[in-house]
Amino acid sequence: MTTGTDVQAAPAAGPDRPSLGPARSPFAPAPRRRPTATVLPALATAVAVVGVIAVVLSQLHPGLLVSNTTTTGGDTGAHYVMPAYLATLISHGHLTGWDPGWYDGFPIYTYYFVLPDALVALAHLAHLPYGIAFKWATLLGSVSLPVCAWACGRLFRLRAPGPALLAVATLPFLFDPSYTIYGGNLFSTLAGEYAYSLSLSLAVLFLGLMASGLRTGRHRGWTAVVLAACIASHIVPAAYALVGAVVLTAFELLPERWRPAEAGFGRGEAEPWPVGRTAVRSTLGVLWWAVSTVGIGLALSAWWLVPFAIRQPYATSMGYENVTTYASLLLPEADAWALVLAAVALAVAVVRRSRFGLLVAILGGAAALAVVVDPQGSLYNVRLVPLWLLSVFLMAGWVVGVGLGAGAHAWRRYRQNRWSADVRRAWGTGGPLPARPATARWAPGAVAGPLVGLLAALVVVVPPFILPAQALPVTPGANQVTNWAAWNYAGYEGTGAYGEFQAVMHTMAMVGAEHGCGRAMWEYEPNLDRFGTPMALMLLPYETGGCIDSMEGLLFESSATTPYHFINQSELSVQPSEPVVGLPYSGQNVALGVRHLQLLGVRYFMASDPAIQAAAATDPSLRLVATTGRLRSLVGSAPVWTIWDVYQVADSALVTPLSYRPAVVQGVGSSQKSWLPPSLAWYDDPARWPVELTAGGPADWPRTTVLGRSPKERVRPTAVTDITTSDQSISFHVSRVGTPVLVKVSYFPNWQATGAQGPWRATPNLMVVVPTSHDVTLRYATSHADEIGTLLTLAGVAALVASSVVARRARGRRGARRRGASGPGPSGAFTRTD
Repeated sequence: MTTGTDVQAAPAAGPDRPSLGPARSPFAPAPRRRPTATVLPALATAVAVVGVIAVVLSQLHPGLLVSNTTTTGGDTGAHYVMPAYLATLISHGHLTGWDPGWYDGFPIYTYYFVLPDALVALAHLAHLPYGIAFKWATLLGSVSLPVCAWACGRLFRLRAPGPALLAVATLPFLFDPSYTIYGGNLFSTLAGEYAYSLSLSLAVLFLGLMASGLRTGRHRGWTAVVLAACIASHIVPAAYALVGAVVLTAFELLPERWRPAEAGFGRGEAEPWPVGRTAVRSTLGVLWWAVSTVGIGLALSAWWLVPFAIRQPYATSMGYENVTTYASLLLPEADAWALVLAAVALAVAVVRRSRFGLLVAILGGAAALAVVVDPQGSLYNVRLVPLWLLSVFLMAGWVVGVGLGAGAHAWRRYRQNRWSADVRRAWGTGGPLPARPATARWAPGAVAGPLVGLLAALVVVVPPFILPAQALPVTPGANQVTNWAAWNYAGYEGTGAYGEFQAVMHTMAMVGAEHGCGRAMWEYEPNLDRFGTPMALMLLPYETGGCIDSMEGLLFESSATTPYHFINQSELSVQPSEPVVGLPYSGQNVALGVRHLQLLGVRYFMASDPAIQAAAATDPSLRLVATTGRLRSLVGSAPVWTIWDVYQVADSALVTPLSYRPAVVQGVGSSQKSWLPPSLAWYDDPARWPVELTAGGPADWPRTTVLGRSPKERVRPTAVTDITTSDQSISFHVSRVGTPVLVKVSYFPNWQATGAQGPWRATPNLMVVVPTSHDVTLRYATSHADEIGTLLTLAGVAALVASSVVARRARGRRGARRRGASGPGPSGAFTRTD
């Protein structure tokens, strides 16, 4: 009997059999693979991944990505200012804080996601031009998605070309034209959802790390860190990641006969995970690894996550109605091919019991179900659509990879069978033995698969770039990406209205220098899009060095003052946007709008429509202090002429004494949902304005009900002087202590008073204090929610370090045991004795 290394001699030479010399047994192992057997598959995979990134970048105008312009376009044009302010916070050791620039001030990054903007701020602090750093951050999630998808496939131990095909599958997802704002695809990224895109990439990477760690016990630290980064980037993809962690853990807790695994093509063998002391073996081991890893990840993000959760009652709901056209949402015509492949993939995943296929199918199904059953008002259901569609495209890529791999395996078996038959024929005839096919172990799947997949994705994605719409079977959208990118990245400087934009900003800077810094309310009109986005004037704080604040800001939900601003906008604009659903908009009423500006401490009003200007000119509370003159802009090729008048609003000081004791509203909680109805009723009735309503106060303040009229109890007069403000504080001097004072800064629980009782929340969303000293200071400080989150994060860091030390020591002990099981070889080196 021969062994694996024996060489069997050919039969002796004779007149009927030629001498063959030494011959290799057909049962001998295959010769060592040539370098091309590993280099070419890796090269093909790299071509596929880099090809996806190259196509994406080609449509984003690389030349513009390295130009230091002011990015505009949709929400992105207002997002631009946020990392600049974050750089200031970081320089003071904070990642969240108070931003006075929008909505009478609001808690910046308490309700929004900090990681993408932190990368911009850090790059800027490292002296990378700010405009370039911001552009690179907006595309980071899009260019990293194919890399993360490939890494996920590798961590799942998918057979080639599976990982490469997952990367390729992200290309049609990124160019998906079925939606433009929900998140994940390039349209959404360009519209301002770049944080969602980065979080989605990290969620995909996290799933791969989680799958690998549950089988091997490795990657705990990286898995936890990636989860924390995913949460800090966006909460919706983070939910996708967390549900995936639960599903993967449940898979590992199943009996072995039912446990999903990645099988080899055409064989029933499971993927070759390492076993032994490094593997997670027992039920308790699986649970401990999963719970501890996810727990560390949640703890690392707790500094942001805990205040985000606890402070939700103070956020504003926009009142958006869930979209119920589920067929068009979940089964878009443009993605019919991917939906068909995903359906096939589901069947294949069930038959093969593929861990990856079943996981993505469950996650996609859960996302689709959540779109349908999402309770009204909890989360705008369309934000979950990208999770469903990404699952669809990943399933499509996975099943194509399975098909190509199965085809490659069939090809290898065919060649092996032919070679075996040739060997038997040669032994029977005495002819020369054929060589084993040198490429049988890697071609065509590992090399041809990624390239074929990339070519197929290009066939789906590229035609809309170059073909007219009428030549395509569906309405194209991918060819618009390049137009959106050009509009965004050429910046405000590339629009036909940049001269007008500069003139407005220069005028407001001059007004601030001459008449004092303060807040500005600007008249809204849809044609403001001529600047690059209708939100362009939200850049007032950025363009004026923090002197002139904008009453309107991007993060509508982050401020409880938002509803009152949009009521004012309705009164002071010919074509208001009115985005918050369900508010009592009264329509154009300049006189009432100006009185509302006084309530909110707005110093300036900017008007551009002749009708609004005419009404403003007759209002005794407005004084014209500047005008831009007649400015010419281009909208397309059509000229637009505009004059901006700037008025100073009388009696709009930031701190004012009250004439009457405030009335505490009984039965009203601290949440915006509870506070908003009585506050709106007060705000809509000028007769009630002399008596402020509050959500709390001293025992001697009168009490009232939501519907009741507040009693008027006069207080002793006081004078307020020496009002000074900073980003995080406001201070003033009072001539008499004990008299309530109204501070026209948005209320938030983090505000703390020194030299006064309070602050208490007052109508509409301001603060009232009762001075106990002549000098009063209010500071935006850390709250108990911030402290709890910080402590949990410190605990997470300690747990991360401890787990790393334990893992390193365990590896050292295993190495010592292996060295102890070896003896010295002939030259003094150690060789294995087993």
